[in-house]
Amino acid sequence: MLRLTLSNEPSWLDLGHGVSLLVEPLSTAVMMAARSDPAVRAVAGDNADLEDAAGSDRDDQIAVIVAKAVARIVVKDWEGIGDADGQPIEPTPNRIDALLDIWPIFEAFQTRYIAGGLILELEKNA
Repeated sequence: MLRLTLSNEPSWLDLGHGVSLLVEPLSTAVMMAARSDPAVRAVAGDNADLEDAAGSDRDDQIAVIVAKAVARIVVKDWEGIGDADGQPIEPTPNRIDALLDIWPIFEAFQTRYIAGGLILELEKNA
């Protein structure tokens, strides 16, 4: 059963390793904005059709680029992330990208946040 939540309020997403992100809900608007991201367009082509661009050699590359584009849109705050001296830092686009370059964090974001939306997309196309 699909549970329809009408709240647009951000919520905390625990990624493990002491890291939590305050994220907006994953929505059609977020995914459309991510498809418009220049990095996504560069890998998917001008039409940003991710299904046509995907292939066994490109799936992982596309997944990382899309995850970063989505994260730059939805991450509003975070906890458990600091600079080299251990001082808390604010999320910025470059820092969000750097965070998702850490494999366990990327994998957690991909499975706990993005995968739910992609599963619904697959169900729609079945």
